[in-house]
Amino acid sequence: MKPRAAPPFPPALLAPAHWPAWIVLGAIWLAARLPYRALMALGRALGRVLPALLGARRAVAARNIALCFPELDADARDALVRASLREIGPMLAEFALGWMASDRAIARIPVRVDGLEHLAAARAAGRGVLLVGGHFSHLELCARLVSRRIPIAGMYRVMDEAAFEWAVLRARLRYADAMFTKDALRATVKYLKAGGTVWYAPDQDMRGKDHVFAPFFGIPAATITATHHLARLSGAAVMPFFHRRLPEGGYALRLEAPLADFPSADVVADTARVNAAIERMVREAPTEYLWIHKRFKTRPPGAPPVY
Repeated sequence: MKPRAAPPFPPALLAPAHWPAWIVLGAIWLAARLPYRALMALGRALGRVLPALLGARRAVAARNIALCFPELDADARDALVRASLREIGPMLAEFALGWMASDRAIARIPVRVDGLEHLAAARAAGRGVLLVGGHFSHLELCARLVSRRIPIAGMYRVMDEAAFEWAVLRARLRYADAMFTKDALRATVKYLKAGGTVWYAPDQDMRGKDHVFAPFFGIPAATITATHHLARLSGAAVMPFFHRRLPEGGYALRLEAPLADFPSADVVADTARVNAAIERMVREAPTEYLWIHKRFKTRPPGAPPVY
């Protein structure tokens, strides 16, 4: 794929206030030069150390897992918490690969992609496609892996650190067809109407955004309504997009059949269907989901806090 134009470099990013970010970015670049299996081994080693440093986030993960898996006993829930926190190490390695690895290195990573026929059918019908997924530890890397098979764009949240924002956007535009901020609704709709494919994950508590309360693991979760609105305005097909790590190394990616009769006239029902699809994905690979996010921080009026 022809690289997209890099974002202009603001000279202000050379200020000393940004030097720590550049040091971290340099370390990420160096890590991404390691062979895939060596870097993943380093990630697993970090995963054995990092949980001890994640006291507050460990409590969040434990609370989320207790809420979402009440059928598990205490020992099983604790084992799931420990396993999910160990995922932070491989996740950091996979972010380094997704952002900074060379195309040659990415081509050597084992990957299996199923369901491309659903995408071909949507394109044959002249429709754009929304690939709706969840915040799994390998989401950034798997977005780059699937981009080797299909042109995709992404929706993202702007990073707080300006140097990171510039560097990561530049890295993403090496493989993505386009990148849209979460607020760029008009540009995203235009891209979808032209037959484009957009990947995004609506499974985080985006406080202050247009949201409704829809069940996620049976719990009312504040969920952005963008999936409903993007599909309504663009006519795009909405396809669940799932990815998981394979025990032998590498990744399995799956594009599922489009959600039928979507969107409907009921934004809450549509949002609940999206949450149900993501929940099903999480149940397939629960240790690989990002449980340290406060998914249930925003509560329905009158409901007590859960954290």
